[in-house]
Amino acid sequence: MASRIAVVVSQGQSHHPAKRNLEEEIVARLLTERSVEVTVIPNLYDLTADGSAMLCLQGITHDMLVLAWMYPRAIRWILNRNGILGQEGATLLKEESEESDDADPVDESIAPEEADDSATQRVIESLEIPDRKIYCLNLSTATDPDVFVEEIKRIAEEAQVKTIEPLDWLNGNPKQEHVQRMVQPPPGNIEHQFSTTTEPSHEKVTVIEETTERRWYPVIDMSRCTNCMECIDFCLFGVYGIDQTDTILVEQADNCRKGCPACSRVCPENAILFPQHKTPAIAGSADVVAALKIDLSKLFGAPEGDAVDVAVRERDEQLMLAGREVVGDAVGLSRSTSASLGGEPDDLDRLIDQLDALNL
Repeated sequence: MASRIAVVVSQGQSHHPAKRNLEEEIVARLLTERSVEVTVIPNLYDLTADGSAMLCLQGITHDMLVLAWMYPRAIRWILNRNGILGQEGATLLKEESEESDDADPVDESIAPEEADDSATQRVIESLEIPDRKIYCLNLSTATDPDVFVEEIKRIAEEAQVKTIEPLDWLNGNPKQEHVQRMVQPPPGNIEHQFSTTTEPSHEKVTVIEETTERRWYPVIDMSRCTNCMECIDFCLFGVYGIDQTDTILVEQADNCRKGCPACSRVCPENAILFPQHKTPAIAGSADVVAALKIDLSKLFGAPEGDAVDVAVRERDEQLMLAGREVVGDAVGLSRSTSASLGGEPDDLDRLIDQLDALNL
């Protein structure tokens, strides 16, 4: 494992002076930290798969810490869709709710529905995740750069804690070469490992220049996705596809209609994110995912009506803008989802659902 953690600072889409200043102050303070290597990239969400910035990130194989103006869930799964995987690293920074003060509160006195997820398979279970950690920090969490720098230093220290060949020592039977290294260490080895120098690192920060455009596309949280395919049925713009293992993916990201989050509203697992959406539930807030699903229209910041009803209207609006015929709720909704528009499913609906599940 590398001795230094890779710190990636993703610049925001906004050129607001305060945001730019925060990014620059964090980078400036990290210049004196010997335990980190810093890379500055354009906005992570806007990067293309074959661009220089994404290729640089794909080349990092050790522990990585990414700071961006997005929720950690969004950061993690944007990386994942580009083949950058790792174990989720825990951070001490707390997410603050971005709900407006006049938002309707969730009634905590109502008990959540008990759901047995033990038999539900998530896509993440089929992923081969390498043995390294990826830490994701939301730059919107604080305005003081020292808050982020202290957390980065804590994580860097945590990442450097290594257990060297533990099994032989724990059993009380160290190999002869281990004993020899303790009695007579290699020249310069101890001095290098335990040096107390505080001289700053003079290595330059890597700044990747890449021309990007603002993008809008869905990101799938594979830790929640069950591969139910409701999104591929609902979206009529060819955004979704499947890979060689018949697993859902965002195949044609730039086919997505800018500003439309309709597919996220019909996802039964809240697994579809739009990182730049103004509503936390859609942008990837972990707090909202854990909240009670009492009124989806309130959770998703939608206008009046059921969340699925809103999604249908949003899709029809985009179809009209594209010069296509509207389809309402007649296309792309499973019977269980359609039931939310017109009451509970009847016995015939349930029978047809069972037949559909048999793939006859």
